[in-house]
Amino acid sequence: MKNNVSTLIMALAIIIAAFLFSSAFKNRNQSNDTISVTGLGKQDFTSDLIVWSGSFSRKSYTLKEAYASLDIDRESIKKYLVSKGIGNDEIVFSAVNFNKDFQTTYNENGTTREQIFTGFSLTQNVTIQSKNVNKIENISRQSSELINTGIEFYSNPPEYYYTKLAELKIKMIAEATKDAQTRAKSIAENAGADLGNLKKSDMGVFQITGQNSSEDFSYGGSFNTTSKNKTASITVKLVYQVD
Repeated sequence: MKNNVSTLIMALAIIIAAFLFSSAFKNRNQSNDTISVTGLGKQDFTSDLIVWSGSFSRKSYTLKEAYASLDIDRESIKKYLVSKGIGNDEIVFSAVNFNKDFQTTYNENGTTREQIFTGFSLTQNVTIQSKNVNKIENISRQSSELINTGIEFYSNPPEYYYTKLAELKIKMIAEATKDAQTRAKSIAENAGADLGNLKKSDMGVFQITGQNSSEDFSYGGSFNTTSKNKTASITVKLVYQVD
């Protein structure tokens, strides 16, 4: 009798253990029933801020003469820019950099014989920052007019920025999230399942590239400053429970 009871108890224990194991395994699988989707937010825009810079230099045997020549050039450049419609508050001149120049002479065997001082080279930068993008862009292309007046002026390519980037980014995140939600619903419906709760969301890298360009996306995010017309993009990854 005791053997029969023990056998019955052992059988019940095995059945209960099997049921609990099956239930736990089922719940574990249910928790893993998820879908992961990535949505894209993309927006074309035109820069509303331009930064253009250039440099000019003078060289003289004495530091005083070099400074005097550079002062004349600086005033001529300022008058030129103002005559083109650029405001005084948009023009910024940097501090003057100077170097001592030497000419190296060599012995017949190629070793240095002596260094002869040839004068001072002075360089100064000028930067224009303006929201009148088209005007500054045109002036930068006409800067050779300064060279024609005898000024040794070197123009850098303009840089283009957008002052409403934070608002644009928020709008694009919303667009990317909506795109991801639409994709998730479509996948769930086609699979004959119901879309459950959102379990996780991750935002991708914010990218800005030139419009219609072949620029590659960067792992850390690209930020184009050479193109006036740009394209911004961002991705959002969503993970949903599937019922």
